[in-house]
Amino acid sequence: MKRTVVVVDHGSGNLRSVSQAVIHVAQDSGFDVLVSARAEDVRAAERVVLPGQGAIHDCMRGLKDAGLTEAVLEAAASKPLMGVCVGMQMLLDRSEEGPCDGLGLIAGEVLRFQLKGQLQPDGSRYKVPQMGWNEVIQAQPHPMWAGVPDRAYFYFLHSYYARPSDPRHSVGETEYGARFTSAVARDNIFATQFHPEKSAEHGLALYRNFLHWNP
Repeated sequence: MKRTVVVVDHGSGNLRSVSQAVIHVAQDSGFDVLVSARAEDVRAAERVVLPGQGAIHDCMRGLKDAGLTEAVLEAAASKPLMGVCVGMQMLLDRSEEGPCDGLGLIAGEVLRFQLKGQLQPDGSRYKVPQMGWNEVIQAQPHPMWAGVPDRAYFYFLHSYYARPSDPRHSVGETEYGARFTSAVARDNIFATQFHPEKSAEHGLALYRNFLHWNP
């Protein structure tokens, strides 16, 4: 019997590109990939991907309105879970955007970039949101980095960033005006601020690693 990876549909995720990337790496892996807004599918899945796009309060409200909050919390307690973009921000305690409470799965807060007046090395002003490719420094070793070079480039599009309370939960960091956390991990949870599904081979490697990760 095939195992299932569920991409959570709470109405505010980059669902098509995330699911297509996971489907691509899941070929011949023994996994089925399902996009679902049903709590029972999340509970039955072996692995869960939590995407997010846009404003965090819309994502959190969509999760609640779909009756998915408890199922995602249960998944985070018992099975591999991967958050993507705002899906990463949702894992923390609270966001300045709104402000809005998150799921409280990783202690910390989500802050807005404060880069007014700062200049990039080429003399241009920093723009918010950060949009485009940037390096990810592997701040902590983690099985999800397998086959991904340190300082590999990934695609970002965001105005807010996570700041975990415990620096051990910051496993990826990126420079944009200052160094910020671009990947978090705790136990069976791994999440990225950047978009692996838009990040070519290194992004696909992360999704492939997620299918085989046994925390």
